[in-house]
Amino acid sequence: MKIYQTITKVPGGLMVVPLFLGMIINTFCPNLLKIGGFTEALSGAGYPTVLGMYLFTVGTKMTFNAAPRMLKRGFGILFAKVAVAMLISLSVAKFFGGELFGLSTLALLVAMSDTNGGMFMALTSAMGNKEDAGTYVAQSIETGPFLTMVILVGAGLANIPWLSMVSVVAPIFAGAILGNLDGDLREFFGSKEGLVVPFMAFTLGQNINLNNVVAGGLSGIFLGLLVFVVTGICCVFADKMLGGSGVAGAAASSTAGNAAAVPKAIAAADPSYAAIAPVATVQVAASVIVTAVLTPLLTAYVYRKVQKRNAERLAEGMVAMDETAPPPLVTDRPAYEQGKP
Repeated sequence: MKIYQTITKVPGGLMVVPLFLGMIINTFCPNLLKIGGFTEALSGAGYPTVLGMYLFTVGTKMTFNAAPRMLKRGFGILFAKVAVAMLISLSVAKFFGGELFGLSTLALLVAMSDTNGGMFMALTSAMGNKEDAGTYVAQSIETGPFLTMVILVGAGLANIPWLSMVSVVAPIFAGAILGNLDGDLREFFGSKEGLVVPFMAFTLGQNINLNNVVAGGLSGIFLGLLVFVVTGICCVFADKMLGGSGVAGAAASSTAGNAAAVPKAIAAADPSYAAIAPVATVQVAASVIVTAVLTPLLTAYVYRKVQKRNAERLAEGMVAMDETAPPPLVTDRPAYEQGKP
């Protein structure tokens, strides 16, 4: 049976499919895995442990010796994405009582501020220049709940003890230290990120009841479209302003699969968010799927536009081809759409 291939055909499948499987079991057979021992440890009870493992593996992939140009563009795209996420989500909190069109401040902030790193790397590797993929080093700061916690606390929208915030960033920090001290450790742990994701998603789903989140569907699709359009425009503009082609900016117009785990993590740190975390989780998961479909299309469009402009300039003898311009593809279809890593 081609189970793995079937799952990976679903946008964000390794996160989304186990997530919904866990939700289905918890909704219709809530006591199925609550039999103690190792089985229950792989249910919702084990979510904090698995999330800690995931944050550690993510940390090992963060390198501190990236080229300045990559960092400049990466931080520029990061600032554009996080700034617009803060502007919209905090405006909803201030002027609309914390909810607009069924979308809470939490869902908006989480979905709009976290980029799908795997998709970004795949798209920029296929259609970007030699620097584009490296810009994700700076953008990886978005990963996980820490940045969301900082924004909510800074805006006075959450009361999260500082030790809770430290406990979130500590695994990432520990992983980053080990990964930078030893390249072999970075390769070993960093390559295992994909293994942890399905377990994290399943245990997260085991904490969500579908009866409480049915209303999250249509608003989740709208959230995905909002992330794609708004962050896509801002990130492409920021990338071009900092000397990029716009390909990296377009590739950042998505919601990370792991972002679906953030509302629950926020609720664990501040119980006042416990009531809206289940709906926010499903809405963010919907945004993951919507942007996973649309972001590759936008990236391919920007890539072809850049290639056409460069070809016209060469034909007119205006300028020589910039060595940092995106290289031509062998096929019209980007590697991401062909299912390549």
